Amino acid sequence: MSDLDEYRAAKDAYFRDGSASPLTAAQRAHFDGLRYYPEAPALVFELVPELLPPSAAVEMATSTGDTALYQRWARVTFEVDGAPVALTIFHDPMLGGLFLPFQDSNAGGETYGAGRYLEVQELGPGELLLDFNYATNPYCAYGDGWSCPIPPPENHLAVAIRAGEMTFEGGH
Repeated sequence: MSDLDEYRAAKDAYFRDGSASPLTAAQRAHFDGLRYYPEAPALVFELVPELLPPSAAVEMATSTGDTALYQRWARVTFEVDGAPVALTIFHDPMLGGLFLPFQDSNAGGETYGAGRYLEVQELGPGELLLDFNYATNPYCAYGDGWSCPIPPPENHLAVAIRAGEMTFEGGH
């Protein structure tokens, strides 16, 4: 079993059995696992980020109409199926981590309409790993009661990212 298969199995088990699962009891009763794209090695990127100058906090709209504060941290550029792509990576001033919200051209069909998230891994000084096989739906994809940042227009992609989680069929 690959690391990705183990990650997916653990996430499915947490969603089914975890006390803090985003699924309702009714959803968990019929839950057979999330839907995922097949592993896509072509959507794994080791990148050197273009660091952005320090800036004031950016208010990112959330699914509940509130806002969440982030700072633009860096831009990354790469190609998907021969098309150039650029994304902004944000820094969470409250938690201290990096945050990459994005929306691809499959949003509202194969993928959650509001977009997905990707955890950015720092490989070492000046190098990042973006593995879209680990792209996740925000918790608001599974039901009401969650306030999820919505990917800003600068992270809306004209290409499909066919990796990671797909639309949740047991959602609202």
